Amino acid sequence: MYKSPQLDFNIEAGEKTSLSEILGAFSYALDLTEGQPAGHSIRACWIGTKLAQAIGLNDAELHDVYYAVLLKDLGCSVNAARVSQMFVGNDRQLKHAFKLIGPDPEHFREFIMTKVGVDVDTGVRDAAVTILLANAGAIMGGIMDARCTRGAAIARQLRFSDDVAQAIAHLDEHWDGSGLPLGIAGEAIHIGGRIAQLAQIVDVFFIAGGRTAAIAEVMRRSGSWLDPKLADTFLRLANSSVFWTALESDNIAQDLFALEPATLRVEVDDDYLDDIAAAFGQVIDAKSPYTSGHSERVGFYADAIGEQLELDAPIRRRLRRAAMLHDVGKLGVSSAILEKPGPLSSDERREMRKHAEHTTHILSQIGVMHDMALIAGSHHERLDGKGYPLGLDALSISREARIITVADIFDALTADRPYRAALPVDQALHVMAGEVGSAIDPLCFYALQMVLDKGLAGKSATRSVAALSLN
Repeated sequence: MYKSPQLDFNIEAGEKTSLSEILGAFSYALDLTEGQPAGHSIRACWIGTKLAQAIGLNDAELHDVYYAVLLKDLGCSVNAARVSQMFVGNDRQLKHAFKLIGPDPEHFREFIMTKVGVDVDTGVRDAAVTILLANAGAIMGGIMDARCTRGAAIARQLRFSDDVAQAIAHLDEHWDGSGLPLGIAGEAIHIGGRIAQLAQIVDVFFIAGGRTAAIAEVMRRSGSWLDPKLADTFLRLANSSVFWTALESDNIAQDLFALEPATLRVEVDDDYLDDIAAAFGQVIDAKSPYTSGHSERVGFYADAIGEQLELDAPIRRRLRRAAMLHDVGKLGVSSAILEKPGPLSSDERREMRKHAEHTTHILSQIGVMHDMALIAGSHHERLDGKGYPLGLDALSISREARIITVADIFDALTADRPYRAALPVDQALHVMAGEVGSAIDPLCFYALQMVLDKGLAGKSATRSVAALSLN
């Protein structure tokens, strides 16, 4: 059985980095959200691109398929809380198991009977199972619709074509019309969506059971879930040992970047990088109903604090990106923990704290964000050395990390959370004042107060950032 390697993209820093390299690194975060091994999106994109080449798509079509498959899970975070709630469990584990369900209705029923509420009281489990069996179509339709709609919207925000967005929206449609959320069939399903689903199935079953399992699953679903012509094309590719050797390679990421049509490669400038950070900030915040707009607001506050501290504009620009992406590691934390209304257990606290390490790892893979990776991942460090994940102290925590910490704490206190209602601004500042010198840098806290005095004092901190002004 193939074991997925820990990917290392080895992207060199520079003023410009290719779009495929940046989004390839970010796809690791999407894998976390879906409970997939590192590199799932990379491998699926490689499989999908090989399929697209084999059926003779032109460069423009190849480009669209390439990014549709790489980013097929852009909307996956939006249904995490719903999956955790309805199936009563760890959404990442549930999603992982869901992708291994067989194609027949009885397989879904078996999934419900064996995976729902395995760690909760029998009465709670039985109630959830009853609801799911009675309303499975409506529940799954809503879950898939949210995922596909959000994924398509974020693809457009990332400046991709309607073809890429539509392909992502059609990821869960089936050739025979039995898919969701639209129930469309045959060639009405975008070719990119058909390729993405086949590539996803191949990688999931390949990782779980090797090439034999992947081939068998494609054959089993050909003509029902999968376009039979595409399935036949894959089976021809699968006859070559070269195909599987390349898929198993530790260099799969670099091999994938080389497959992008050279004439359509996009270099990412600062403006585009800002858009990417904002888009993935939305992916992060969609993970929980309680964090809508959190990443954008933390970015806004961090930039404003940086301006108050007279940081140069280029430094503030990088700081804002890091602030918007500080919680990207939370995509690897179960919504069952993020949405818990009461105190976390010791195991749950350890799981929650891993998000800072995930953040550092993900951003460190991106050359143009490498210098901000530790800064973003240090937002829970404390001046007294009692923070996490590294236990850094006042001698080791950078100025930029201190700014993000203040912005993050302020926004968290002034927004609703599962365990409490939002605090008024004055009360939030009072709570923060008690942490100055231990968790919170005094100068950064003073700068926040100055920012609030200039324009935000007395206003709800949970309002849209677009409605706020420092002038």
